[in-house]
Amino acid sequence: MKILVIVAHPDDEILGVGATMLKHVEKGDHVRVVYMATGITARRSSGYKNVAVYNNNKSELEKMRKEIHTIQKDAKKACSILKINDIRFHKFPDNEMDSLPLLKIIKVIEDEINDMIPDRIYTHHYGDLNVDHRTIYNATLTACRPINSSLKDLICFEVASSTEWNYPPSFKPNYFVNIDNQLESKIRAMEAYKSELREFPHPRSSENLRMNAGKWGVVSGQKSAEAFEIIRRIEK
Repeated sequence: MKILVIVAHPDDEILGVGATMLKHVEKGDHVRVVYMATGITARRSSGYKNVAVYNNNKSELEKMRKEIHTIQKDAKKACSILKINDIRFHKFPDNEMDSLPLLKIIKVIEDEINDMIPDRIYTHHYGDLNVDHRTIYNATLTACRPINSSLKDLICFEVASSTEWNYPPSFKPNYFVNIDNQLESKIRAMEAYKSELREFPHPRSSENLRMNAGKWGVVSGQKSAEAFEIIRRIEK
């Protein structure tokens, strides 16, 4: 199978589908990860700090440019831990994708789909709190119109510190993947994102990733699992 993972920001792929990506690779599937936004610029400041200003001086902008380069290096390291070497970066503005014409984002995703011709796409959930996540979902859904397409599966994942922080919650998983043998690799991959990992009880902590995997494992009668919501599955 050819698997395309479309995410807004570096680390979303690990949080949402990290262990399942590794499982696909272990089965011989080809996995590509596409990052749509930088994951940095919304902070409006270097040093990975959020500030409430929009006008940065040249020095701050240069520092943030270097931080974008660093987080891309972290993404490459994280993916290498999961045995994935096919990754692509785009440069949409972080947490401002709703300010752009949706068609512009759709066309980039369509190009990725036409280049790979995937059998399955994993992407963000429509009910996430993060505006970029919702925008990516809408653009991906449009790009995956079931017309002259070989795509079989369109599947959504959750992202810790986004999906569960929206109210009322709307993530209703109906597909579970056992990740007993892949969970620790997922956590090591997340730990490669030094600027994004947080201390427990933050959702993006190693401890919570284990707890969340255990929660979905209990729900699905397993030791540990990743949970997904199938948007569309076509049998041909």
